[in-house]
Amino acid sequence: MAISYRNMLAFIRVADSATFAEAAEKLHLTQPALSSAIKKMEEQLGGKVFSRSTRRVQLTPEGRILLPRARRLVDEWDDTFDEIQNLFAVKQGRLTIAAMPSFAESYLPEILANYHTHYANIRLSILDVVMEETLQAVASGRSELGFTFKPENCEGFYFEPLFDDAFMAVLYPQHPLAKASSVTFSQLLQSPFIAMNRGSAVRKWTEQCTAKHGQLKIVAETGQLGSVGQLIAQQLGVSVMPQLCKPQMRRNNLVCVPLADSDMVRQVGIIKAARSTMSVAGQALWEQCLTKWQR
Repeated sequence: MAISYRNMLAFIRVADSATFAEAAEKLHLTQPALSSAIKKMEEQLGGKVFSRSTRRVQLTPEGRILLPRARRLVDEWDDTFDEIQNLFAVKQGRLTIAAMPSFAESYLPEILANYHTHYANIRLSILDVVMEETLQAVASGRSELGFTFKPENCEGFYFEPLFDDAFMAVLYPQHPLAKASSVTFSQLLQSPFIAMNRGSAVRKWTEQCTAKHGQLKIVAETGQLGSVGQLIAQQLGVSVMPQLCKPQMRRNNLVCVPLADSDMVRQVGIIKAARSTMSVAGQALWEQCLTKWQR
């Protein structure tokens, strides 16, 4: 049995009216059309929901039981329909974003502030995680999109580059090279080195670039570039990291120096799962980023 929304609404309007004629006027229907709708509904239910007289229409006992349930069903349908319309119109909803900490601290606040001015009722959730976890969050569906360096293997993803980021040397102010306009890897490798953990993309890229210049003298390893900076601030060693980290490193009173002989340049972009469809809210943020960097 499938009673239509239209017939359920007709039942409620008749229940709220003194006569069929009054209800028909509210529904902008002819009286025969309304009577036909109620008759069909009663046939589907298997009994009468109204007792009719020449003066007025009244609910039967069964109709009185049905009325509050019918109101609830119609209200839920209207609320659901409004909610879906708002989602498509990006008037409400939730959007989860994953981003590398360096991007989350440098570019993401401005991006989301601009997004919020256009879509103020979208509730944003940010996963501030390293590159590898950003990719995992997007692949698993925990996040609709992510901001990351281009992965070496893009299978299962769609990656759109936004800009290139060149790595830099990060030194404590008292370091002998801190006042240099640029440093070479050979110079940098004379100092103890703070590295990202093995298995991370940044660690792999660093080892690839330093291999032709000498051996890393690693004194400490950590999983976050922010922690690398904290260790440098304690004069434990030096490191290399993307220029995305420059604002954070400078706030820690560290010195950021260009690398003179480095090919450590990586694309930073926005990524989504290749086989999933983003929400309208997610698509709006994706297009906003492409407009910002590719105009």
